[in-house]
Amino acid sequence: MKINQVIAFCGLFAGLNGFAQTSFDEHLIEITTVKDSATLKFVKTPDLFEERWDTLAQPNFWKRVMKTPPDSCVLNVMKTRQILEMQSVAEWNKQSDDEKEAYRDTLRVRHGLAADTRIFMTTGKSDFFQFDLVFPSINRGIEVFAENETDPWYAQAILMIESPGKIAYSNAGALGPFQLMKSVARNHGLRVDSKVDERKDFDKSAKASAHLIRTGCIPEGKRIMRKFGIEVAGNDQYDLWFRLLVLHIYHAGAGNVENVMTHVVKPKEAGGNVIQTIWHSEYGNFKNSSQNYSQLALAAMLVLDDLIYTKCSSICEY
Repeated sequence: MKINQVIAFCGLFAGLNGFAQTSFDEHLIEITTVKDSATLKFVKTPDLFEERWDTLAQPNFWKRVMKTPPDSCVLNVMKTRQILEMQSVAEWNKQSDDEKEAYRDTLRVRHGLAADTRIFMTTGKSDFFQFDLVFPSINRGIEVFAENETDPWYAQAILMIESPGKIAYSNAGALGPFQLMKSVARNHGLRVDSKVDERKDFDKSAKASAHLIRTGCIPEGKRIMRKFGIEVAGNDQYDLWFRLLVLHIYHAGAGNVENVMTHVVKPKEAGGNVIQTIWHSEYGNFKNSSQNYSQLALAAMLVLDDLIYTKCSSICEY
């Protein structure tokens, strides 16, 4: 497979007004397709493997869920996301509530779990996470974020987990490839009214998302960490743990993240422990879906790595 450092593309960052060369430049790669010689660009995430995020149960659980069809389910430990067993949804649903709980007891004994361990049944979501459809759009997302002086890693992560490959509303009313709420979209330059909804326009939605992250989420993340005497300066903002914190802010809002950090997490130092503590923390409106967001991002990065190095073998030059 032809995979090269994107020297020409890196030059794009250096030429942007006020946007200095950054640590993610060296992690940009390109893949050339055989069919039409198109160039697909991606941002590698070396911290994912160097810091062993890829070995954690939570991202591997979500990776399994992302690849599992909706007619199958994953029986898992709610707190740790340890995978216990795969089952057919139809077979699981045939059981009464008492039978399901009896089977959970069987799993607790089989896996040496405490009697009060909560076991969840999570259905497969491969019908939602249609990565084949979103794969080509990552290239354009990276370019738009770079043009707007924003770390393109965020474009890649958001496109992989937010309504991948389709234009759809969330339960909360967010829309578009970057799942922006109406008020947020308007605040960042998009027209959203009874006649036009620019959240459906890929480039405009990407530009608004980039502006939100650059001017809102990243500064808010730094401000929140300063409350605990932790400075995130220079290239520290490209550390994976901080990128994940910024994604939590993008998803849940700075106020909700600040509340859970202040009242529950109370970090003592920078690093992965901040994020892993967030996974087990709840406060106010920061609940299960908020806890899961960075886990989904990590899982998506694992899937993307597989796509680049395995699936792409059928469409790329050797």
